[in-house]
Amino acid sequence: MGLELKDNSALLIIDMLNDFIKEGGALVVPGAQRIVPFLADVLEKARSAGTKVIFIADNHLEGDSEFQRWPAHAIENTWGSKVVDELSPLPGEFLVRKRRFSAFFCTDLDLLLREHEIKDLYLAGVLTNICVYATALDAAMRGYNVHVFARGVASLSQETDEFIFRQLEDVLGADVIK
Repeated sequence: MGLELKDNSALLIIDMLNDFIKEGGALVVPGAQRIVPFLADVLEKARSAGTKVIFIADNHLEGDSEFQRWPAHAIENTWGSKVVDELSPLPGEFLVRKRRFSAFFCTDLDLLLREHEIKDLYLAGVLTNICVYATALDAAMRGYNVHVFARGVASLSQETDEFIFRQLEDVLGADVIK
């Protein structure tokens, strides 16, 4: 599967939230539901191996300026801002809330990773070309080894995913796990 379960690895599950995945969500990503079973399997393997699991969650305030570009979504303390039931965090797992695309921007993710001496990040979630890519970019700029599960991400099209996979590999030197 490509997940090297080492003490210095972490699995980041990005924005697998009701608003993006479930029918009735505010900003459903077409086809995102298809990656849930794959991610559930990866998550089970990571948990069994004792790998750090970190859930990244969009968590906006009412009237957030991002809503000028996108419909209101993942508003704090709503059903839409919760991780889908199939992937729910367990006690002791981390949840990093963010208000912008990158999981690093104005959060304590970098501090958390450094405190746990994490070197390798395995990314999965939505959207490939927005929050996954922004997080991968910021991770690479901070010196982390970035790995992205090709079967564990979704965007609005396969063409978009393929373009971002090339960007991840060619520009960031990331490992796209096919």
